[in-house]
Amino acid sequence: MTTQAHVVAGKATPRGAFPHVKVAGGFVFVSGTSSRRPDNTFAGVQVDEYGTTNLDIRAQTRAVIDNIRDLLRTVGADLSDLVQVTTYLVNMNDFGGYNQVWAEYFDATGPTRTTVAVHQLPHPHLLIEIQAVAVLP
Repeated sequence: MTTQAHVVAGKATPRGAFPHVKVAGGFVFVSGTSSRRPDNTFAGVQVDEYGTTNLDIRAQTRAVIDNIRDLLRTVGADLSDLVQVTTYLVNMNDFGGYNQVWAEYFDATGPTRTTVAVHQLPHPHLLIEIQAVAVLP
């Protein structure tokens, strides 16, 4: 079986030695993806002049799903090809907002899903990270 690993130009550079996506055996494996932009800022984060931070789970969730869609498209797949996702939330109080945005993209015919709470993610502004598996069309 041949595999292909891809670091996708124009997306935030992985914070370690791993690809954004890996294609193997007709499947696409998407590494944990956040709302981080290529310039290392984050969608869903506002910091005022006093340093007060406002983190928006809805905006971050939209950005994560859009980032995953972009990554899938680079290998000829799309969100409709997702078969399984695992979501990591820093705070389960954000589950409602995350679930609300999820329903904008998927219904009960979408991918299987597991959501777990984690102590923290690689940056204090991150509320959510998603890893995914898709099948090539």
